[in-house]
Amino acid sequence: MATERVLLPGSERQQREGSRLSGDPDLHGLIDVSVLLRRRNDLDLTQHPEPITREAFAAHYGASAEDIQRVEAFAHEFDLTVVSVDVGRRTIALSGTVGAMNEAFGTTLQMYHSDRGTFRGRTGALYLPSTLKDAVVGVFGLDNRPQARVRCRRHQHIAGPRAATDISFTPPQVAALYQFPTKVTGTGQTVAIVELGGGFKAADLQTYFSSLGVKQPSITAVSVDGAKNTPAGDPNSPDGEVLLDIEVVGSIAAGAKIAVYFAPNTDQGFLDAITTAVHDTVRKPSVVSISWGGAESTWTTQSLTSYDQAFQDAAALGVTVCCASGDGGSSDGVSDGQAHVDFPASSPHAIACGGTTVSSSKTGVLTTEVVWNSGTTGGATGGGVSDHFALPSYQQSAKVPVSVNPGHFKGRGVPDVAGNADPASGYQVRVDGQDVVFGGTSAVAPLWAALIALINQARSKPLGYMNALLYGAGTTGFRDITSGTNGAYKSGPGWDACTGLGSPHGQTLATLLGSAAKKT
Repeated sequence: MATERVLLPGSERQQREGSRLSGDPDLHGLIDVSVLLRRRNDLDLTQHPEPITREAFAAHYGASAEDIQRVEAFAHEFDLTVVSVDVGRRTIALSGTVGAMNEAFGTTLQMYHSDRGTFRGRTGALYLPSTLKDAVVGVFGLDNRPQARVRCRRHQHIAGPRAATDISFTPPQVAALYQFPTKVTGTGQTVAIVELGGGFKAADLQTYFSSLGVKQPSITAVSVDGAKNTPAGDPNSPDGEVLLDIEVVGSIAAGAKIAVYFAPNTDQGFLDAITTAVHDTVRKPSVVSISWGGAESTWTTQSLTSYDQAFQDAAALGVTVCCASGDGGSSDGVSDGQAHVDFPASSPHAIACGGTTVSSSKTGVLTTEVVWNSGTTGGATGGGVSDHFALPSYQQSAKVPVSVNPGHFKGRGVPDVAGNADPASGYQVRVDGQDVVFGGTSAVAPLWAALIALINQARSKPLGYMNALLYGAGTTGFRDITSGTNGAYKSGPGWDACTGLGSPHGQTLATLLGSAAKKT
């Protein structure tokens, strides 16, 4: 008797744009997948004004024993091996041959080639036995196409009028421009950094922090899905992203511990890195910094849903998530003529970080700040309106416009906040033995993560899901950016789809957020 099948909602995949079919995979080759299960109970964040412990979260909101048993029986039926079960992350890792995976999930895996290399892919939806209906939220890892890109850009020294005005800053100098709190160092906090490639060398970090006169923070590399700290030896590789993230956080919040979660650049690896960091009972991060992303339109619905659920978990656990909003302007690098926001920044449970161009006086005072837009080749801040996530309650009064795309969806506005991102006013970092300057919204996510770590220490408890607090902080906590455009959207007074609420008045914002949080 044939197994009755049901479609897994949101699992539909399209062939990657620009890729071509290159053959069939070895049906006997082994692959691993992550099966994400539903929560045992519905999560209502309004019921958790204070953070819940990771252990209590797993017990109340983790996967149920019944759902786990159903997946284990399914694995047995289709000759798949249960590699691991994580109740809190609601994730079961399964291993099996390509042939067994095809049969188990009702798909046909094939090999494709694109400008980003050869990958195993699929098209269409996935199908599960009816016994798993509603129990499974998503299946990740069958398709291992590269999912995300770094959101950093290296400064290129080009002759011309703009080059004459180019400047750069150390991260502490940027923190000083934004008047970050100076009496705290982030002690007692752990900042998680998600990386999907590259790595760091201890010698670079020692040299860098020593040159700044900053005590090197504790830095730990955490392996996810087999990925490791593997520096390529080239600043133009993902190493640039990794060192930018670490050095921005570490030089501003030197008292905080840093945990770098290395994972493969797939939808499976990215999700597993996020959930591993959020639910880590050993390092217990209070802030997560993510500088990788992709246009919202390039993700499956199951990914959009599952990543957002992971950020909801973070909110309940008192963990703040900061995401770069992209470096491709309002198109986010997509050439279809429409506007696109970057994901995971577009999740309403993350803080989306946009970019500006800054200049300062010789005394280190911020003099001008405009939307970062260096043109089609130099990059521009991402931002716009989500075509997937509805307008969240905390943006109801922010005057977020409807999407400029057909249908004019009333969606989540991106970004929430901003900071220095232009490579021409970029960050001095050390990568693979070289002193280089990087910009991009990749720098803004760790910049805000460092600020939040400082505020967390000052408050003696984490801000956690602070989006509503940001929008309720008032204008005094932000420098309003009113000049510039990212393409389809223009900046203006108040919130805008280029720089959000603006860049931080650090100490003022810290005071406002601390006071507001105490009232909730």
